[in-house]
Amino acid sequence: MHQRGTEIIEREQQTTAYPFSTTVVIPAYNEAHGIAAVVARVREMLPEAEILVVDDASSDATGAAAAAAGARVERHPANRGNGAAVKTGIRRATGEVVLLMDADGQMDPRYIPQILAGIANGYDMVVGARTRATQGDNLARRLGNRALDTLGSYLVETEVRDLTSGYRAMRRSVMLEFIHLLPNRYSYPTTSTLALLKGGYGVGFVSIEGQRRGGGQSGQKLFKNGVRFGLIILRMISLFAPLRVYFPVALGMFILGMTSWLLNIFLLEPTRGLYIPNSALLLFVGSIIIFMFGLLAEQIAALRFQRRDD
Repeated sequence: MHQRGTEIIEREQQTTAYPFSTTVVIPAYNEAHGIAAVVARVREMLPEAEILVVDDASSDATGAAAAAAGARVERHPANRGNGAAVKTGIRRATGEVVLLMDADGQMDPRYIPQILAGIANGYDMVVGARTRATQGDNLARRLGNRALDTLGSYLVETEVRDLTSGYRAMRRSVMLEFIHLLPNRYSYPTTSTLALLKGGYGVGFVSIEGQRRGGGQSGQKLFKNGVRFGLIILRMISLFAPLRVYFPVALGMFILGMTSWLLNIFLLEPTRGLYIPNSALLLFVGSIIIFMFGLLAEQIAALRFQRRDD
């Protein structure tokens, strides 16, 4: 059985005894300088857990350093992306629960007991949600993350927090139902959270203090991140609730078309009777086309989330 919806998980009683086995999956690319310390800190918190480092074809000694620190290592023969490494980790994990962490050392392992306690209490996924002030290393990124949270909440009709956080635990059997939806590069955190909520699974959130990177960002990187956020937004809309976006757009175009028509009848060209100007006609036709596309996209999206019979 699973719970539906989301909830903010308050401070749980911290314990290292859980009614499930755990695999900590750490996707890594060129992290030889710090991966051993990350593995050691995780091992200190979860001495009995499997620690699986997925080396995404690093050009340095990331895999060797992780193995020397006591982790099991799976290596990609070619660089496939962070999301692909996460998918490999989920598929190759032996634990009933998968805990995802980044390899850069910015995710504090002290929150692991709270996150896993949420799974023990019945959630199917628990996300380490950073506070607003630590969701990104600059104002633009923090505003972008907030916009994603707002859009995600609207699409799945329930509150979500910190959709871009990669610090999360999930039941492996549940995540395998949706693993084909995860992209190979970025936005797997956003996709996984919304996919489970759309599928009716329980998702909880633990408030954590994220560690911010130092230094500024170049204009080029800001532009790249802006494009990435735009693609994530389009992906979210197309995957999870297209009609909740298409319908308001279609309705707005219809209202504009009706306004144009009425202005033409009563103010601009009253002598022409019920004549429909080209602008209104285009808006009417456009609203119908967008609405029909929205219906089609909604049906396709629904097919992705049809439950498989056990």
